[in-house]
Amino acid sequence: MSTHQETGTFGVWDYLVFAGMLFISAAIGVYYAFSKGGQQTPKDFMMGGRKMTAMPVALSLTASFISAIAVLGTPSEVYRFGAILSIWAISNGLVVLITAEVFLPVFYKLEITSTYEYLELRFNKHIRLCGTILFIFQTILYTGIVIYAPALALNQVTGFDLWSAIVVTGVVCTFYCTMGGFKAVIWTDVFQIGIMVAGLLSVIIQASEIQGGINNILNDSYHGGRLNFWDFNPNPLQRYSFWTIIIGGTFTSASIYGINQSQVQRSLYINLVGQWTILACTVFCGLAIYSRYHDCDPWTSKKVSAPDQLMPYLVLDIMRDYPGLPGLFVACVYGGTLSTVSSSINALALVTIEDLVKPHYQSLSEKKLSWLLKGTSVLYGVLCIGMAALASLVGVLLQAALSIFGIIGGPLLGLFSLGMLAPFVNSTGGFVGLIAGFVISLWIGIGAQVYPPLPERTLPLSLITDGCNMTDFHQQGNWTTTTEAPFSASTFQVHSAERTPLMDNWYSLSYMHFSTVGTLVTVLVGIIVSLLTGGRKQNLDDRFLLTKEDFLSNFDFFKREKLILNPQPYTNQDGGTDNPTFNYVEMYSTEQSRNTS
Repeated sequence: MSTHQETGTFGVWDYLVFAGMLFISAAIGVYYAFSKGGQQTPKDFMMGGRKMTAMPVALSLTASFISAIAVLGTPSEVYRFGAILSIWAISNGLVVLITAEVFLPVFYKLEITSTYEYLELRFNKHIRLCGTILFIFQTILYTGIVIYAPALALNQVTGFDLWSAIVVTGVVCTFYCTMGGFKAVIWTDVFQIGIMVAGLLSVIIQASEIQGGINNILNDSYHGGRLNFWDFNPNPLQRYSFWTIIIGGTFTSASIYGINQSQVQRSLYINLVGQWTILACTVFCGLAIYSRYHDCDPWTSKKVSAPDQLMPYLVLDIMRDYPGLPGLFVACVYGGTLSTVSSSINALALVTIEDLVKPHYQSLSEKKLSWLLKGTSVLYGVLCIGMAALASLVGVLLQAALSIFGIIGGPLLGLFSLGMLAPFVNSTGGFVGLIAGFVISLWIGIGAQVYPPLPERTLPLSLITDGCNMTDFHQQGNWTTTTEAPFSASTFQVHSAERTPLMDNWYSLSYMHFSTVGTLVTVLVGIIVSLLTGGRKQNLDDRFLLTKEDFLSNFDFFKREKLILNPQPYTNQDGGTDNPTFNYVEMYSTEQSRNTS
């Protein structure tokens, strides 16, 4: 494949497939808004009435985390840095184990709706407020990137106006979230994970067919140095190595799955299989892109304006003879976005009402709370669309998203870990630790954005344009658009001839370790300050801590009854199932069980 013709275009069938996905997603919201009398209570709206079964919830969790950032970002990172990203499968397994056995048992026995409620029970309401505000800030930032990513891809593939694409995405998500509540989020996620898998598989099958089989793809990748699974360099400045992905990836993912409201109340072990499946698909897609363009890189030959557009470029190239399949892929990218954004909006609305409104207005009726939840969903939908405008200023997709989770999620993970694992940590230590962790991780994050690490730190693999003939090299074909190239480099980047040791070491830390630094600084400072301020003298209720009975409780199949840890008898009035591994906690439990602190 030395030269490649101009890529195909987006046709009528593609638009129909894409529009059909958007229409079905919106229709699910309408259905749950009106079926069986609609979302009558806040519990129905935010928790699906506790009648959701494990499988759709697990699929929903997979869909929520596999956003367009994974579908577009992971293949481009594999293309540039190799298949070492597949090591993420190991850290995913570790994270699911940590979350299900450390964090969830404590949330479960306390019967809390918002994870940040725990911070008030364990520390005080001021720390809860800090946690809530950091979560809201993090989620709006991340959701902006998630909305912007596929809009840019759609703009480049179809010429569809960038801002129209952003607004359509935000409006559809906000619509079905506000109309249908949690059930709509779950069932649209199930539909969208199907679309995502179908889209990725169509790319894999067609790429294998055109490149002469999977063996040829693996052979090209091997000779191009892309099958670099085992790089054990312990240097934390290297962008990807076995250790940066295992350690940094585990810390980053734990801050998402363990304590993040968008993810924490969903089924984890079943979800792990879904995560591994999508990871395998996206890594293979990255290898397929390399095999197709190993001697004529579309990025350096200016056929695409950013690495994150390689995947849609490949799709238009290899599927030009199959009307509807490019549309299926764009629907796959959008499916990832809609599921992530809807979960984020749902979590933002819940946390705002539970943590910021209800403590001050306890006499609100259920009807007023339901209207408030819907109004809050609309507000956050609008805010997230606005944040998508700022997302054009960030660097590469996967890095930008994980950096946000690291900078904000890392210190929060440290705070929750202190609360559950260190009984002597007091509110003073928790607060000072959280602030210290956030300041340090924010310092690295901003420094890395302004003074990005040099290639000798990130170690990108070679990209070749020898196979492009000159007419092909200069022809940008279908990819000539009016859009600026925002992902080629950070807008904030400062080009300086003089590199200081601070830039070459501290700011060059692998972005995978932002969460590691934030968590460890929070834990260390929290412990020291607590010991200096008399933390060992406090008396704590065991329910706020991880106890021996809680740990590995999901594997205690023969003593399942012991997992009902509530001190008050609890009856499930609406017929939902109680399962400790996955449990939607009631929004309003009995007055006695709420006063746990």
